[in-house]
Amino acid sequence: MNDRPASVRAARGAAAAVLAGELALVACLLVGVRLPGWALAGAEALAGTVLLLDAWVLRSLYAAARARGADRRAAGRVALHEAVPVTVRRLILHELRALASLGRWALRRTHGVGPGDLAAAYTGPQTTMMYGLLFVMVIETVGLAYLIPWQAVHRLILVFDLYGVVLVLALHAACVTRPHVVSPDGSLRIRYGALFDLAVPPDAVASVRVDRRYPEGRLITLSEDGVLDLIVGSQTSVTLELNRPLPFTRPLGATQEAHTIRFHADDPRTLVTALHQPA
Repeated sequence: MNDRPASVRAARGAAAAVLAGELALVACLLVGVRLPGWALAGAEALAGTVLLLDAWVLRSLYAAARARGADRRAAGRVALHEAVPVTVRRLILHELRALASLGRWALRRTHGVGPGDLAAAYTGPQTTMMYGLLFVMVIETVGLAYLIPWQAVHRLILVFDLYGVVLVLALHAACVTRPHVVSPDGSLRIRYGALFDLAVPPDAVASVRVDRRYPEGRLITLSEDGVLDLIVGSQTSVTLELNRPLPFTRPLGATQEAHTIRFHADDPRTLVTALHQPA
């Protein structure tokens, strides 16, 4: 049974409905469809009403958290967590981080790599595939511009295709600018773009070795016996044995544990050597 207050459930449902309506309205405007004035006014009035409802619910949740003794930042975090589903929050966060990586990529900067750290790239197996996908998407966009005779439909598809191109570039940029990191103290940070980030303390490492494998499955695959495969381009090249299970968070928020982690590094020997010889 859902134990959230009825006001929170109502605000979530209303916000989802209005979000879908707003996206449809924006799509109509992008393709040049003119809506009657009363429809635009009604849509904006409904959106304003829902925003007021959400603001009231957030204010109530914030006040309740403050009454329980939380400071302002913690109370604001509690209110947002209650009002916005974790899956939606994580999807938006992943996308924003990926888009921000485009600027970092253009400036040739990396994220989370400090002085003395070893940055280990892992994008080698997927780079050709990514650029191939971008090429196909661009060709598809140009081809549809000539094949679709309806200008409104063409504009809508063009918007989605261009956003798709930007998003694919952003996902790849996030992987380039967020490498694995080996710190001088022997700790390891295993990452895949903005989607996966696991910190492995040095006292949790039992052994590490170069071990090239070609597993089948999705990006993040956990076997029943606790072996985590972080697969890039259908391969892994490093096997990390742990002396205790470590929790990790999946992209959409689920938490699980692994006692063995297999992941890819473009130069696995350098990464393994760095872990064997902490400063």
